[in-house]
Amino acid sequence: MGAMAGQPRPNIVWLSSEDTSPNLGCYGDPNAITPTLDKLASQGVRYTHAFTVAGVCAPSRSGIITGMFPSSLGSQHMRCKAKLPPHVRALPAYLREAGYHCTNNAKTDYNFDVPKDAWDEVSNKAHWRSRKPGQPFFAVFNHEVSHESRLPPRGASHEKNVRQLTPGQRRDPAKIALPPYHADTPETRRDWANYHEVVTAMDYQVAAKLKDLEDAGLLEDTIVFYWGDHGVGLPRAKRWLYDSGTRVPLIARIPEKFRQPDQGKPGSVDHQLISMIDLAPTMLNLAGAPVNSQFQGRAFLGPRLSKPREYVYGARDRMDERYDIIRAIRDKRYRYIVNYEADKPYYQHMNTPEAGPTMKELRRVHAEGKLPAAAELFLADRKPAEELYDLANDPHEIRNLAADAKHRGELERLRKAHVAWMRETKDVGLIPEPELEARESKYGSRWAILRAPENATLQDRLLAPTIDDPDPAVRYRALRSGQGDPAKLVADPAPVVRIEAARRTSNVEVLVRELASPVDSVRLHAALALDGLGAKARPAAEPLKKALDDENRYVPRVAEHALKGL
Repeated sequence: MGAMAGQPRPNIVWLSSEDTSPNLGCYGDPNAITPTLDKLASQGVRYTHAFTVAGVCAPSRSGIITGMFPSSLGSQHMRCKAKLPPHVRALPAYLREAGYHCTNNAKTDYNFDVPKDAWDEVSNKAHWRSRKPGQPFFAVFNHEVSHESRLPPRGASHEKNVRQLTPGQRRDPAKIALPPYHADTPETRRDWANYHEVVTAMDYQVAAKLKDLEDAGLLEDTIVFYWGDHGVGLPRAKRWLYDSGTRVPLIARIPEKFRQPDQGKPGSVDHQLISMIDLAPTMLNLAGAPVNSQFQGRAFLGPRLSKPREYVYGARDRMDERYDIIRAIRDKRYRYIVNYEADKPYYQHMNTPEAGPTMKELRRVHAEGKLPAAAELFLADRKPAEELYDLANDPHEIRNLAADAKHRGELERLRKAHVAWMRETKDVGLIPEPELEARESKYGSRWAILRAPENATLQDRLLAPTIDDPDPAVRYRALRSGQGDPAKLVADPAPVVRIEAARRTSNVEVLVRELASPVDSVRLHAALALDGLGAKARPAAEPLKKALDDENRYVPRVAEHALKGL
């Protein structure tokens, strides 16, 4: 009946896997071979509508460990280093205060420094066995074998990853069902076959962790959660806010003595909307620990539950070396997406996905003019400002209904809810990264920027920017939306405004100057602007060559691509 006063507290184990969509047997995937996770689902509850807040690992994990939206904390940019405000702590810090022994094996990747009070141990040897006798534990095990980087390898490298699989567990690429937004070629099919095989390898690893608990006689004293951090590591999935990138598997096995009535019954299926930021408050609720006002998620298990969610939300900002600003909101049936930088293509050039066979095949078959229509959509040079999908009739989110008069009511409802969420959570995503970093120094955290009294109207101005605004973040947004005379702003006091004005006027001289900035994110903005100029950036060839040695690992990637276009 939950962890109440005088009753033993449950141990809690998280078994996470990287880059995993609900491609498991228990979710009905005919290509899946996942006996361990299927059994776990038969012993517990399987959630059908669980969603992460970002389609990539670090922002997603930022949200999971804090129970807060990365776009509220300012930890939404991939591999950024945000500062947490003083009142925000990681979930295990609260569990440690409640007497739990907390270990993480081993990935953190939070987009902020791991707080000193978060874990008793973080290492590739961290384990619940290191606790004191009788001490309850919270133990996290992260399984990396399903990561994006494990899909392209052919030959010996892949064979090492799947060495435990039996011959009957290997996949025939010809029999794999492909999504309609990929090119149907042998190389793409091999990526998908590899994916299903490494998911089976992950299933073996999960089995070993469960056996450890069983052998120690702790399985019936432990609540076990399995989840994926975001969707499959392939194009139009990982890094994106569609179901393919944000819908994740989530299974919870709750021993009978810790169950609330009507919760976690063996073999049950729960269709409520779950956001992965709900994990943290749920763990505290199950442990009988207080759930304070820090959390933007809600507990979905344990006593004293609040009203179920009406919506889940997602955000995409900088992915590796490329900026984009996309926001999404989803209910049980519809997904609404806002592309705040619709002038950018869906598939901006990013080194990591471009190196993969599936992306290479998309580029190749597109160049031949042979892509199917659903795949061709995402090779467009720009995106629509808004997207609306009916998941009941269009599970792959191919048919954009934003301009369909029959769905006008749904569009307006979700649009209104999206803006309300941005305002409520103080989403800092419309503030360009160099400005975000500068203001973090001033206010102590990115979270605090929009909560400062002098910035009370800033978010509304960012949502409806004007070129004469005194705030450079608003001027930048106005320039990005095509307002103003950029020639008059190439000498603006703010670097990002100067860079955007120079991009719009093809002012290479200004961009070369900003490429030498002492600020990493400013140099990245300048490199991206030069890359976007193509052959017009030829006078910047030497500075771009010098940028190949930049200490910011993303600047050389952009510089290399820019040099190829000169």
